Amino acid sequence: MTTQTLSRSETQIPDAPSPWKVFARVASTVWSNGKARIGLIVLGLFILVAVFAPLIAPYGATENGFDRSADASAAHWLGTTAAGEDVLSQLIWGSQISIFVGLIAGLFSTIIAVFIGLSWGYVRGFGADVINFVVNLFLVIPGLPLMIVIAAYLSGGGIGMIIIVVVITGWAWGARVLRSQTQSLRSRDFVTAAVFSGERPFRIVFREILPNMTSLIVGNFFGAATAAILAEAGLEYLGLGDSSIVSWGTMLFWAQNSNALLTGQWALLFAPGLCIALLATSLTLINFGVDGISNPRLREGAKK
Repeated sequence: MTTQTLSRSETQIPDAPSPWKVFARVASTVWSNGKARIGLIVLGLFILVAVFAPLIAPYGATENGFDRSADASAAHWLGTTAAGEDVLSQLIWGSQISIFVGLIAGLFSTIIAVFIGLSWGYVRGFGADVINFVVNLFLVIPGLPLMIVIAAYLSGGGIGMIIIVVVITGWAWGARVLRSQTQSLRSRDFVTAAVFSGERPFRIVFREILPNMTSLIVGNFFGAATAAILAEAGLEYLGLGDSSIVSWGTMLFWAQNSNALLTGQWALLFAPGLCIALLATSLTLINFGVDGISNPRLREGAKK
């Protein structure tokens, strides 16, 4: 009788934490890491510069009515290019393309890696062998030559072509890492219980296994975004992208064509190269905080 009169609050299973609480906990964990905090600040500054480029840049990205190859001055803090364009303005406007390509290509690479990696790690038999062959094929072929071949074949596609090339060549490593983790989780009790309850494989993979790999997926995204930023700059520097746009990669391309070092225009090479290095470093530093989400030892070390 006593059991029947228990209140609903006493017998009800506690509700799962809200997504906002989970996000706040994750953000707090990442921010508590000193290296990740520096990376977030640097990345935030770059994003602010890219968003407010029309307000920050003193001149237009392609405005070329100035003296050619001029040295640094009050009107042009980093000098001008061989075409008479302001270097500082190009550096500010170029952040939009470089950050956009890095984040979008990193996002699509991660989505493909998640879908293939989780499916590859869960299925068995002929399907797993086919996926294994495809992934190993992309891993065996060197990344840079493959990007050059694809970019040369898809020449003239602009930013979309660069993103496609980076995505095609950038998902395989992430898929292999996620596959290993999926194989480890596949034998856990909660997955076995879902199988015996009659859940479909698709639901088991993406509703039971996927939530336990959040930190690994986020870390894979930052790694893919870093690789995408470097790949975009490399392709543009080699002249395989759209040289009519203004990005940090095209700045390096035109600086090389105009022999910037021989003419003493060191800022044409140093400034975009430094921005690329700082942006890639900021994403790498954020990964230290992301690792702390899945590794309690790292969180304890940060607190100490």
